[in-house]
Amino acid sequence: MNLLFIGLIVAAGMGLSFEAGLLGPLGEQVGHLWATLSIFGVGTALLWLIRLFTPHATFTDWQNISKWQLIGGLLGPIYVVVLTLSTPILGVAMTMICVLFGQITKSFAIDYFGWFGMPKQAPNPLRTLGLGFIALALLFVYLGAQ
Repeated sequence: MNLLFIGLIVAAGMGLSFEAGLLGPLGEQVGHLWATLSIFGVGTALLWLIRLFTPHATFTDWQNISKWQLIGGLLGPIYVVVLTLSTPILGVAMTMICVLFGQITKSFAIDYFGWFGMPKQAPNPLRTLGLGFIALALLFVYLGAQ
């Protein structure tokens, strides 16, 4: 079962690279904020259609949701705007390795401190080595682009 999720996440990661490749040129054609708005507009329409044809899940009243959990709604557009701005300058590979390095380093902090209700996980030598390899990949991709 874990292999299925790993495969899905790898495919989703490939989708992010595809999206970065689309957003850079789109941002230069229509403007970076309009490119972001269009991506979220299409995504919102798709989610509404999916929701229309799926069974109704229980919905918790917005009043009962911790407000900090909605921060993701702010982070998504910021991420997409930064992606739209940087991809034409850095290229897709450099942009994505930077995203990966940022995601992994923040993930280590979330696991270590147990933020957002996640169980605490101390870094072990293999995980730390993996982070080091990602840092090296960032360096090699950067040097290769010079």
